[in-house]
Amino acid sequence: MSAPLRLVLFDVDGTLADSQAAITGAMSAAFATVDLPAPSRDAVLSIVGLSLPQAMAQLAPEAGSTAQAALVDGYKQAYMSARQAAGAGHSPLFPGAREALDALHAVPEYLLGVATGKSQRGLDALIAAHDLDCFVTRQVADHHPSKPHPSMVLTALAETGVDARHAVMIGDTSFDMDMGRAAGVTTIAVDWGYHPAERLQADHMIGSFTELEPLLEKIWKA
Repeated sequence: MSAPLRLVLFDVDGTLADSQAAITGAMSAAFATVDLPAPSRDAVLSIVGLSLPQAMAQLAPEAGSTAQAALVDGYKQAYMSARQAAGAGHSPLFPGAREALDALHAVPEYLLGVATGKSQRGLDALIAAHDLDCFVTRQVADHHPSKPHPSMVLTALAETGVDARHAVMIGDTSFDMDMGRAAGVTTIAVDWGYHPAERLQADHMIGSFTELEPLLEKIWKA
């Protein structure tokens, strides 16, 4: 009897890709376009994972809907311009990320996917820049409510036909963990991302990508 399919879902920014400089730079440029002071680095990193309208509403609550919409547009433009100029160096993968993806992709019953607050265009560009062709399901902000709503995970489960008990959500923010819990999947936090580890309240925590495959074997053996 063959093993059931397992779904391994990854967040992107702060989990697979170190996009901190790209995000903070684009945010500063966006705020400059509407003559508002840029939020602090900590404030910006605290909203990573949210869809852009929700992020701007948190970062500039007094700005009003028109200015917040301008911030969203300004961020998109600044991020895209910087990405086109920098290529793969714009958002480098964290150490061990590619090796972990390659190893998991080689396991026949493992399906890999993404659940990210990035746009479809942003995710496609990052996948192309790093030649990541291992994801069978790609859930982005364009098509879902913002995290922590479980829509992304639930859609990934439906697309792959995997039961929630055979799936994990791997991320670096409380939004990722709350989304995974709401969808009924096991949550795995990484401790190198944008939210403090103590905030995450995940089912499991890893300190490097080398710990991921053994942890998955342990989870699904149990």
